[in-house]
Amino acid sequence: MTSRPTAAQRLRDLALLRRVRDRIDREYAQPLDVLALARGVNLSAGHLSREFRLAYGESPYSYLMTRRIERAMALLRRGDLSVTEVCFAVGCSSLGTFSTRFTELVGVPPSTYRRDAARATTGMPSCVVKQVTRPVRNREAGSTDRG
Repeated sequence: MTSRPTAAQRLRDLALLRRVRDRIDREYAQPLDVLALARGVNLSAGHLSREFRLAYGESPYSYLMTRRIERAMALLRRGDLSVTEVCFAVGCSSLGTFSTRFTELVGVPPSTYRRDAARATTGMPSCVVKQVTRPVRNREAGSTDRG
């Protein structure tokens, strides 16, 4: 009978993790760190990081950076902002970190993406553009090669 409290606690933890993920999705451009996210749901930073990784397959920081890069891709496709302006608009404080993470996720530096993206998606509906330009996380890349 001890499994009931454990299952109930797991459900409470999952609800808290969804709140954290939703906060990241909403506030990606704000200064967020794991400590602030954990404090917002009354968990320790270590516990939040472990549970978030178990639930979603990546750390809260990695999830946050992916959201920022996805938004940056949309802003760069518009073409009216510089890479530096996009970096700060999505909440990154370091152009170097932003460029490195962008290149890891997208496969090309942000300046190259900005130059080439507008041409590649011309004439596509925005809902299709969003799907075909979504960055693939490293852990997902291998799963698409199964035949």
